[in-house]
Amino acid sequence: MSLMNFPKRYLIVILTFLSTCVCYIERVGFSIAYTVAADAAGVNQSSKGTILSTFYIGYACSQVPGGWAAQRIGGRKVLLLSFVLWSSTCFLVPLDPNRPFILVVARLLVGVSQGFIFPSIHTVLAQWVPPHERSRSVSLTTSGMYLGAAMGMLLLPSLVKYKGPESVFLAEAALGILWSLLWIRYASDPPRSENAKASAAGFGESMLPIKGNQKTKMENGGSAARTIIIPWKKILISLPIWAIVINNFTFHYALYVLMNWLPTYFEQGLQLSLQEMGSSKMMPYLNMFIFSNIGGVVADHLITKRIMSVTNTRKFLNTIGFLVSSLALMALPFFRTSGGAIFCSSVALGFLALGRAGFAVNHMDIAPRYAGIVMGVSNTAGTLAGIIGVDMTGQILEAAKTTYSDLSSPESWRAVFFIPALLSIISSFIFLAFSTGERIFD
Repeated sequence: MSLMNFPKRYLIVILTFLSTCVCYIERVGFSIAYTVAADAAGVNQSSKGTILSTFYIGYACSQVPGGWAAQRIGGRKVLLLSFVLWSSTCFLVPLDPNRPFILVVARLLVGVSQGFIFPSIHTVLAQWVPPHERSRSVSLTTSGMYLGAAMGMLLLPSLVKYKGPESVFLAEAALGILWSLLWIRYASDPPRSENAKASAAGFGESMLPIKGNQKTKMENGGSAARTIIIPWKKILISLPIWAIVINNFTFHYALYVLMNWLPTYFEQGLQLSLQEMGSSKMMPYLNMFIFSNIGGVVADHLITKRIMSVTNTRKFLNTIGFLVSSLALMALPFFRTSGGAIFCSSVALGFLALGRAGFAVNHMDIAPRYAGIVMGVSNTAGTLAGIIGVDMTGQILEAAKTTYSDLSSPESWRAVFFIPALLSIISSFIFLAFSTGERIFD
């Protein structure tokens, strides 16, 4: 079967999966390449944290505008624009720790560009995917992040070793351009027949790009301008949405801290070489890939077989994921071998990914018509977690280095991992108290 004969909604899901995979190869790749270049240039931990967190400032700025743009002109077009912009930046800007201003500007641009991605993806999926496939489709798409991170951790340290840090940027730009060509060739907006089916379930045609002069027939035979009024006030005061937002913040705080600082933890905390760790260093992210898809399949099974309601399914998976992850994060600094550290970080990230079948799909349950907008609001909180967590971790480690003379003692890293563990516990109880699986936005 050729790709053109493949059911279109499955092809769209596969392409969005590949898009998140490529994006996270870029994010992990920068942290690996920059860590090597910065250490060689004698950059301190606090300054490293500032540079690593700059991406998330740009990323936060474009989440809600990305959702708005996807709603107005279409997620398909906005997603392509994002890839073209960040790929071009990676290709054109050199990696030089001695020129921090250029690095800051470049990371801001990449962050702004990638901020359009997830609101666009969720708008596209809301158009194409029926409700009974929603959990596993979103889980598969987002699991691309973790497979990309795993591939980056496995392959890019060797690329840095043999070709230098700059080679990572060129490889990432090539991947971004290749994906863009596939998207141009195979992606499209859904036909009206598909949209009618989706609209009957509460999303679809209402998610199509809205043109300023678009008309719709009225029952009396007249016509009226078709407009969508986004209920911003209702969105911002909704407790179920705040439950999603808080859990998104916690999830990304833990993910971004580990993604950006695990290379330093292995190299300086455990005195291990990333190149010599082999395939084991990819296991935390590979575990996320596996558990994210397990969560999606389990959620759809519980819902379609009527074993649990949508509300209880989301709460069950979110709670299990976040609480188990918190235990693994608290245990992480006490394991002083590569095997113990890999195990704890794999459990922590794997169960966080399982929890995505709770909070991360929930916005499509409660507000399918505004999926891109709500995802933009939620992901803004997740991005703020990256700004705060990544930068604060650098400051914590710089202070610990002063206190303990180096970063090889477990005390140096205890606060780094205890903070996301505590946030996970608090967030899980908030989601239990305030979330719902019922549609609350017309």
